[in-house]
Amino acid sequence: MPFVRISLRKGKSQEYLAALADNVQRALVETFDVPENDRFQAIHQHDENELIFDRSYLAGPRSDDFVYISITIGRPRTAEMKAALYRRLAELLAQSPGLRSEDVMVVVSTSASEDWSFGAGIAQMTDPDWRLRAVEKRS
Repeated sequence: MPFVRISLRKGKSQEYLAALADNVQRALVETFDVPENDRFQAIHQHDENELIFDRSYLAGPRSDDFVYISITIGRPRTAEMKAALYRRLAELLAQSPGLRSEDVMVVVSTSASEDWSFGAGIAQMTDPDWRLRAVEKRS
């Protein structure tokens, strides 16, 4: 049930954005025990003066290709799982779309089941059987 916000500067191709989003999802599936079809992402593209970041704070040097990835999750993950996610994201995003690891910033935040409504005006994950319904296909 992660919700991912990806922020970057404007000007990248649709292929670049697709590779970015696809590899973020792949890393979540591989390291965070996220089902493949549990994919909710928003890509935010900003003008130069709308995405402000320090070029060297705690990592770097960062380039204009800097990407900020904010991941809101439900159940907490271990420190080891988070470390694995960060490593896998850096690996996959280096492969495609070609991001340098210094340009990838990730923040993971947790929330409770009652903090999520996937629609219909209800908090689906407060139902004890929500995982069974999560794999059902609806038309």
